[in-house]
Amino acid sequence: MKVVVQRSKQASVTVEEEVVGRIEKGFVLLVGVTHEDTEEDAAFLADKIANLRVFDDQDGKMNLSIIDAGGEVLSVSQFTLYGDCRKGRRPNFMNAAKPDQAIVLYNTFNSYLREKGLKVETGTFGAMMDVSLTNDGPVTLIIESK
Repeated sequence: MKVVVQRSKQASVTVEEEVVGRIEKGFVLLVGVTHEDTEEDAAFLADKIANLRVFDDQDGKMNLSIIDAGGEVLSVSQFTLYGDCRKGRRPNFMNAAKPDQAIVLYNTFNSYLREKGLKVETGTFGAMMDVSLTNDGPVTLIIESK
């Protein structure tokens, strides 16, 4: 699994002109799943992200986790994270998991985040989505389970 983590001041996701997920301060997560991923990958990434210390403490140092900072999560499925652009001009998405496998691991990942006490909003799996956010910092990280 691969997740792009963006620290945000606010974010929302819209499907067919309807807001389906909205958060205040927290993380926007773009979540990609590949064929070899397992539930263990989902658990690893949820733990890593929940405890990632990238929020400012009272001294202005990135020393707090999203849990410590009272942040929220907007999780958006993103198969294009596994687009291979090394050859030609059109990405090859063969490394992305098939939807039936990807949705299970995406939902499992979100469940693990909720088990850690985080409020998790989501987009709509497989839909065309408009994601809007104010990137805070900007702080953007890419985290992979393998």
